[in-house]
Amino acid sequence: MRKYSLWVLTWVLIVLVLLMPPAVVVAEALKTGLAPALASLSDPDGLAAIWLTLEVTTVSVMANTIFGVLAAWVLTKYRFPGRSALLVLVELPLSISPVVSGLVWLLLFGAQGWWGPALEQAGIHIAFAVPGIMLATIFVTLPYVVRTLVPLMEQQGRDAEEAAMLAGAGFWNILWRVTLPGARVALFSGILLTTARAMGEFGAVSVVSGHIPGMTETMPLHIESLYNGYQTVAAFSMAALLAGMAMMAVLLRSAPEWLARWREKQA
Repeated sequence: MRKYSLWVLTWVLIVLVLLMPPAVVVAEALKTGLAPALASLSDPDGLAAIWLTLEVTTVSVMANTIFGVLAAWVLTKYRFPGRSALLVLVELPLSISPVVSGLVWLLLFGAQGWWGPALEQAGIHIAFAVPGIMLATIFVTLPYVVRTLVPLMEQQGRDAEEAAMLAGAGFWNILWRVTLPGARVALFSGILLTTARAMGEFGAVSVVSGHIPGMTETMPLHIESLYNGYQTVAAFSMAALLAGMAMMAVLLRSAPEWLARWREKQA
C-alpha cells in the first residue's frame, strides 16, 4: 500500500504541477478556435519576437557549448589552485536572480554605466539592444553544459587521453576523437537544457532589453506585453508555442535512451 500510495501521489503532483499548466495554456489559446490563434502568431511583432528568440538561443547555445566543453576539460583533467572556486563561479548564474544579472549588464553598458557612454560614442549599442539580450542569456545559461559534462569526464579518467598524447595526438584530436565521443550523451543533454533555458529566459532579458516591440522583445517579453494589453488569445497562443518549443527540447534529452532501448529490442 505504501508503494502504491507514493506512486499515486507522484502522479497527482505531476499532473497538477507539470501537465495542467501547459494544458490550460493550450486550452486558452484555442478558446476562440485555431484560426485566430495562428493569425495572432503571424503578427509582425510576434514574428519578430519568434525570430529574435531563435537568434538569441542559437548564439547562446553555440557560445556555451564551446565554453562548456573547454571548461569541463580544464576542471576534470587538471588539478590547480582555485579549481574549487572556479566550480563555484561556474554555478553562480544558478544561485542568483536573473534580474540581478540583468541589472549588472545595465550597470556596465547602460547610458549611465561604466562603459556605456564610451561605447555609445563609438556607435556600439549593447543595453536596450540585441547584444545586451545575448549577453544576459549567455550568462544565465552558462552552467548547463559544464555541469552535465564534468561528472562524466571525471568518470572517464585520463588514461585514454594520456595514451593518445603519447601517440602524438594534439589537443584538438584528443578532445574530438577521444574525450567527446564518450561524453556525447551528456553533451547533448547539456545543449538541450541550455536551449530550453535560453528560449524561456525572462528576468535578465526584461531588464536589459528595454521592451521595444518588434526590436528587443523576445517571446517571453512579448507574451507579457500581449497579456498586459488584454490580448489574451494572442498571449496564450505565443505562450503555447514557446512551451511547445521548450518541452520538445527537454523531451529530446531522452532520445538517446529511447534509441538504445529500441536497438536492444531489435537485437
